[in-house]
Order: sequence, then structure tokens, then C-alpha cells
Amino acid sequence: MARQGVSTGKGTRRKVSPAVYRRRRVVVLGALIVVLALVAWGVFGLMSLLKGPAGPAAAATGTETPAVTPPATSASPSAPATPVCDEGRVKVTATTDKKVYGPKENPVLTLKVTNEGTVACPINIGTSQMEFLISSGQDRIFNSRDCMDKPNDLKKTLAPGKSETANFVWQRNRSVEGCRLITAKPGAGGATYVFQATLGQRTSDKAIFQLG
Repeated sequence: MARQGVSTGKGTRRKVSPAVYRRRRVVVLGALIVVLALVAWGVFGLMSLLKGPAGPAAAATGTETPAVTPPATSASPSAPATPVCDEGRVKVTATTDKKVYGPKENPVLTLKVTNEGTVACPINIGTSQMEFLISSGQDRIFNSRDCMDKPNDLKKTLAPGKSETANFVWQRNRSVEGCRLITAKPGAGGATYVFQATLGQRTSDKAIFQLG
């Protein structure tokens, strides 16, 4: 005989306690977390494979950022070059005030320096640079440097087309280096002489004259 209050029929279900439900929910939630973690790990691994290896190798194969070249700045205009004197256009000439001199006339010798260029030239026209030379054939008759007293410098800027002159009166005498005394006189009576002027490194052409 069955006990009263207890059903043994197949249609009767046993009542589950709340504690059991809580344990079941915890287990299901943990399993869900595990599944989500596995899915996230798989997605991350797939993305890494698609992107290729990280680090220096990936950087080497990537697209480099082009270098930016700053725009060129216009250079400052340079100062115009200072004109330079053409030394080859500075000429020295020698002249005499006459071609033939009488027995009592002393020749006046003229040294002239001219700037034939287009640019002003600084020139030393002092007596330290001058030479008045008189010769006759191979005979050296007179040189103004032999007895020059206290030669000096005189620097000037010679403008284009301008000239400077220096005159020397020759006393119809001879001279030797060192200004030693010499009593011999140059010949006269139509004797021919050559005068050449020098200023620094520049020497004139010959000027010819006669002594009567």
C-alpha cells in the first residue's frame, strides 16, 4: 500500500531547489565566456595572418612616407663686381720739346703716363718710379736715377683717358751709377741721341733728337 501524500505516478516532476539553478547558471555563463574568448583569439590570429609579420620586416615592405623638400628660395642678388684696372692699357710715352737743339739749348725731356682703358687705375707716379735714360748707340750717356736725390712715392688714381706728365731738363752732361764725378761731355755738332722714359715696369718707345 502506498503512503499518503506521496505521488508515485510517472506524470509527477521533482521540484529543483534555487541553489541548483544558481550553480547551473554559473556553469553556463563560464562556458559562454570560454567560447567568446576562443572566438576572439581566432579572429585576432586571422587578422595577424592577413596583415603579415609585425616589426622591422613589415616596416621594410610598407609604403615609405615621401620626403618633403622645402621650396627653393630665391638667392639674394650678388653685389656687382668691382671694375678692375686694365694694366695693359696704361701707357708711358717719351717726348722732347724739340727735335734739334742749338749749342746753348738744354733738351726738356717729358715722361707722360696715360690711362687708355675704361676703368680708373691707381698708379705710383713718384720719382722713385721714374727713369729718364739717354743713350747714343751702345753708349749709355745719362740716367736720371744715377744722381737722384731722395726719391719719393706719389700715388694717384688715373681716370680713364687722363694723363700725368713729368718734365726733366737735361744739362747735356754724362752720368754713371753712384753719381760719381765724370768730366766727359756728350758730343754735339749734329750727334743723334735716344731718349726713353720708364715708370715702374712700363717703358716708353724711343724719342730721337739731335744736339747742335
